[in-house]
Amino acid sequence: VQVVESGGGWVQPGGSLTLSCVVSGRFYDVADMAWYRQGEGSQRDLVALVSADYTTTYADFVKGRFTISRDNGKKRVLLEMTNLQPEDTAVYFCHAQGYGLDYDPDFFEWGQGTQVTVSW
Repeated sequence: VQVVESGGGWVQPGGSLTLSCVVSGRFYDVADMAWYRQGEGSQRDLVALVSADYTTTYADFVKGRFTISRDNGKKRVLLEMTNLQPEDTAVYFCHAQGYGLDYDPDFFEWGQGTQVTVSW
């Protein structure tokens, strides 16, 4: 199972970015999909999560600014980020968990991360 993020980059304060994450490989289905972030010298924190039934959970520090969504057919999760601020600068990681196919084990996989930098 592979988890690959894209869409990071540099943006000025107040700007917007959308991150994308695709899960591929051999598996039965994907359950929860989530975005985490890790600033320099900081721990990795949950940003937002969307379950298979589209229930969403957000960290307080992004409520009203970020939106998580998923496309179950494409095994993809998006994170739309608006009104970005310098404190949002971090490496953003996608996490996916799901069910193995046949006798394969369930999976809990991280992507490699994508850098988001917010500055003038």
